[in-house]
Amino acid sequence: VQLQASGGGLVQPGGSLRLSCKISGSFSSPNTLGWYRQAPGTQRELVAIIEWDGSTNYGDSVKERFAVFRDNTKNTVYLQMASLKAEDTAVYYCYYRGYWNEVDWGQGTLVTVSS
Repeated sequence: VQLQASGGGLVQPGGSLRLSCKISGSFSSPNTLGWYRQAPGTQRELVAIIEWDGSTNYGDSVKERFAVFRDNTKNTVYLQMASLKAEDTAVYYCYYRGYWNEVDWGQGTLVTVSS
């Protein structure tokens, strides 16, 4: 399974950014997609995941600010980020868990929140 993430970059505090991740290859369905992030010197943490049926789960630090959604016709998962803070600065990794609980990760995309 290949996961190609895009959309990272530099954004000012309070700004918005949308990440995208397209899934390709031999993936299974139904599946779980989502995003994790890792800041320097910290462990990778949950940002948001979305199940095949659209149900979601968010990390506590991003609730009410981030939204995850998916387009199963395009095999793509998105992360809409708003009200960004400096502490959101991290490498964001796209996440896939398939029907057989196989897990794959994208290469990561850097989000920097700074003025």
